[in-house]
Amino acid sequence: MARPATTTAEWRGELRAMVALAVPVVLSELGWMAQGVVDTIMVGKLGPAAIGAVALGNAVYYTPSLFGIGLLLGLDTLVSHAYGRRDHEACHHWLAQGVYLACIVSPPLTVLLIAASYAFRHVGITAEVAGPAAGYLRILSLSTLPLLLYGGARRYLQGVGQVRVVTVTFVVANLLNWAGNWIFIYGKLGMPALGVNGSAWSTVVARISMAVALIGFAWRYERSRGHPLFRHWARPSLLKIRQLVKIGAPAAGQIVLEVGAWNLGTFSAGWLTPVALATHQISLNYAALTYMVPLGISAAAAVSVGHAIGAGDPARARRAGWLAEGLGVAFMLGAAIVFIVAPRPLISLYTTDPQVMAVGPKLLWIAAAFQIFDGIQTVSTGALRGLGETRAPMIVNFVGYWVIGLPLGFVLCFVLHWGIYGLWTGLTLALVIISCALLRRWHKDSARPLVLG
Repeated sequence: MARPATTTAEWRGELRAMVALAVPVVLSELGWMAQGVVDTIMVGKLGPAAIGAVALGNAVYYTPSLFGIGLLLGLDTLVSHAYGRRDHEACHHWLAQGVYLACIVSPPLTVLLIAASYAFRHVGITAEVAGPAAGYLRILSLSTLPLLLYGGARRYLQGVGQVRVVTVTFVVANLLNWAGNWIFIYGKLGMPALGVNGSAWSTVVARISMAVALIGFAWRYERSRGHPLFRHWARPSLLKIRQLVKIGAPAAGQIVLEVGAWNLGTFSAGWLTPVALATHQISLNYAALTYMVPLGISAAAAVSVGHAIGAGDPARARRAGWLAEGLGVAFMLGAAIVFIVAPRPLISLYTTDPQVMAVGPKLLWIAAAFQIFDGIQTVSTGALRGLGETRAPMIVNFVGYWVIGLPLGFVLCFVLHWGIYGLWTGLTLALVIISCALLRRWHKDSARPLVLG
C-alpha cells in the first residue's frame, strides 16, 4: 500500500518542478514574440510602407537566425545531462563551446543577411517598401552575434535550472526596445529621427543588452555557488563543437523545415485573394500565439528529461516527459475551445471587414482542429531532445510537411479549388502525422533513456 502513495508523491513533485520551470520559459517565449510586435507597432505611425518594410525585414531575418539558434539547442541536452550528474565543470565547458560556435556561425549568417537585403528590389517588391526593408535588414543583421550569444547563455541557464532571470531579461529588453524605438524612430532626446532604421538600431541595442545580462548573471550565479565560470574557461575543442553540432544541426533543420512550411503557406495564400491572405495571417497569428506555450513547455521538458538522464534516473525522465505532454495537451485543448466558441470576436480584434469576417471564423475552426496535435509534436520534440534525439523530429517534419502536408494542401487549394481552407487542411494533416510519429517515438525511446543518455 505504501508504493502507490510514494508514486503519487513523485508525480506531484515532478509536476510542481515542471510548472516552476515551464512558466518562466513560456513567458520568455512570449517575450521573444513581443519584440517583433513592438517594432511593428512603433513604426505604425510612419505609414503602411514602414510597416511592410519591418515585416519583410523580420521575415527574411528570422529563418537564418533561427537556424543559428537551433544549432545551439544541443546545449539543452549536454548541459542538462552534465547538471543532472552534478558535473559543473562540464556545464561550464559546454557553455564555452556554445560561445565559440556562436562566434563561428554568426559572421556567415550576417553576410548572408546583408546579401539578401540587396535582392529586395529584384523580386517584385515595390521601391517604397524594398528600400527601407533593405536598410532595416542590414542593421538588424548586426544583432546576430549578440542574439546567438544570448541563445547560448539562455540554454546554459535553463540547463542548470535558472530560468527566471531569462524572463526578467526579456521584460527589461522589451522595455528598452520600446524606449529605443521611441528615441531612434522619432528623434527624441536630441537624437536624429531615423525612421525604420531607428527601429532596427533599437533592436540591436536590446539584443546586446540581453547577451551581456545573461552572461553576466551566469558568471555571478556560478561564482556565488563556488564554481567560478571563468576560472578554467575551456579552449575551443573541435571534437566538442562537432558533438554540439551533431545534436544541434538536426534541431536547427527541424526548425527551418517547420517555419519554412508555414512561410510557404503564407506566400501561397498571397496567390489567392487579399481576403484569403488577411484571414490566413490573422489566424496564423493566433496559432503562433498559442504555440508559444507548448514551445516553452517543450524547453522545460528538454531540461527536466536531461536532468533525469544525467542523474541516471530513467523513471523520472519518462515521468517528466509525460507530464509535459499532459500540460501541453491541456493548454491546447483550452485554446481549441476558445477558437471554436469565439472565432468572430477574435477576428474582429484585427478587422471588422465583412469578407474577412465571413472567412476568418472557419479558418480558426481548422486551427482549433490542430491545436492538440501541435502541442503534442512540440512537446515531444523537446522531450526527445532531452534524451539526445534530434534527428527523428527533423525527418518526421520533412515527411509530414514537405512530402505529405504541403503537396496535399496545394492540390486541395489550387486544383480542387478549396482555396485557403484546402491549404490549411493539408497543414493540419501534416501536424497530425508529425504528432503521432513523435509521440510514438517518445514512448519507445523513453523506455530506454539511459542508452540514449
